[in-house]
Amino acid sequence: MTNKLMIFDDDKDILSICTFIFKRLGWEVSSSLNCNDIIAKVRTEKPDVILMDNWIPEDGGIAATRRLKDTEDLRQIPVIYFSANRDVESLASEAGADTYIKKPFDLKEFEQVVTRYGKYQ
Repeated sequence: MTNKLMIFDDDKDILSICTFIFKRLGWEVSSSLNCNDIIAKVRTEKPDVILMDNWIPEDGGIAATRRLKDTEDLRQIPVIYFSANRDVESLASEAGADTYIKKPFDLKEFEQVVTRYGKYQ
């Protein structure tokens, strides 16, 4: 079985780097430059883990994460908040995310945090 990761970030370079990292680790990766129709996108992709940026169009990471966590069939999907904001820990808590990662991230720590939330290690 393969873990599925879905990344929400408006920075194409971050999406490219994260996609490369996790595909190399055997994950299936999908991404979005915005959080428009986030419920439909997540239901379609059925990820095991979600990476959520704070500054993502339209509503931002906090509102998008709250929508996911308020949706019965999606709330169990771990959301890892990731941002360069110096207060990422409190933003993640406010959003209801399962954990957070600070950008720029240490590659090994980043891989370990995401992998910890995957279904298949």
